[in-house]
Amino acid sequence: MRRRVGIVGVGMSKFGKRDDVSVRELSWEAIMEALQDAGITQKDVDLVVAGSTAYRGVELYPAPPVSEYSSLTGKTPIRVEAACATGSAAAFTAINSIASGMVDVVLAVGFDKMTEVDTQTSLAIGGRGGNYEWEFHMYGTTFPAYYALYATRHMAVYGTTEEDMALASVKAHKYASMNEKAHLRNRVTVEDVLKSRVISWPIKLLDSSPISDGAAAVIFASEEKIRELNVDTPVWVEGIGYGSDTSSIARRGEWTSLRAARDAANMAYSQSKRSPRDVEYATVHDCFTIAEIMAYEDLGFAERGRGATLLREGQTEKGGKVAVNLFGGLKAKGHPLGATGLSMMYEVTKQLREEAGPVQQQFKNYVALTHNVGGTGHYAYVSILSR
Repeated sequence: MRRRVGIVGVGMSKFGKRDDVSVRELSWEAIMEALQDAGITQKDVDLVVAGSTAYRGVELYPAPPVSEYSSLTGKTPIRVEAACATGSAAAFTAINSIASGMVDVVLAVGFDKMTEVDTQTSLAIGGRGGNYEWEFHMYGTTFPAYYALYATRHMAVYGTTEEDMALASVKAHKYASMNEKAHLRNRVTVEDVLKSRVISWPIKLLDSSPISDGAAAVIFASEEKIRELNVDTPVWVEGIGYGSDTSSIARRGEWTSLRAARDAANMAYSQSKRSPRDVEYATVHDCFTIAEIMAYEDLGFAERGRGATLLREGQTEKGGKVAVNLFGGLKAKGHPLGATGLSMMYEVTKQLREEAGPVQQQFKNYVALTHNVGGTGHYAYVSILSR
């Protein structure tokens, strides 16, 4: 059984170092906004899907306390985890719970407080994000080092440069400066990026997303419930594709592209009967600047090896061929792992409803996409949304 599913409410906390709140309070900021946006209360929610990695927080089993604090006890039987794609895994579970006919209204909430451990501990945890035995234990590979391997291979095969990657950072910071919920709101130049501290060459500090706290929530509903609620501007889920790959990147055969992302994109395009040419707005997983360039190619926005051209020509800026990450991306908006995928849906919903303020993209066909990668390409989800 398949039913049409739409988004009726979205909410997002401010991202950043949030010493002022607990993970329960942080999550409630997003949940409260989403409930108010949908015009419903906790009583109207049939199911809650919680997404959190909880690797770096003091609450290792955070779903029950978050649910209790938000008056949703009894409706949260599941917490999902897919590394950096945890938020999209929560959305995937919520959407299919409705599409199957089991429930009508599902709240997906993603959250993480990643700054509750120090940077060195966080780096050690992230290094275990690949294959612990063969990569972290044997060679001490950190998470930036994985993406440095992707970057150096892309540079060697396609001629991509450090300046090209820096353009992605400059774009992210420019748009984040206009987003009051973004973690990093300072503008930077190409020179700033190139002169910033090397983390794992060619990845530098300003090529990297920050360690952030944050939460995001999305309320999904069946078409029947949307009619009952008299929602004027639902955002429809036309497709949500998924992909996965090996734990060790040494077994993947290529380091210039992510097979999981390509598979997820192909599934989403097939489900929605859309093509890359139809997409007018996208949020892509730019945990490091090279990841944004690879995403352009994996999603079909650019030919293989030509991703950097879109940045050089400004085709992914506001008003461009396909506007990308106008809320600042993971790079500057922030990247609290459990929240990221749902914050992408928050952003796309705001754009499709024309509520994005100074960064509003002009639409012709109102088609948008989210692209969320987990681990070093272990998981990927791509969704196609429309209004």
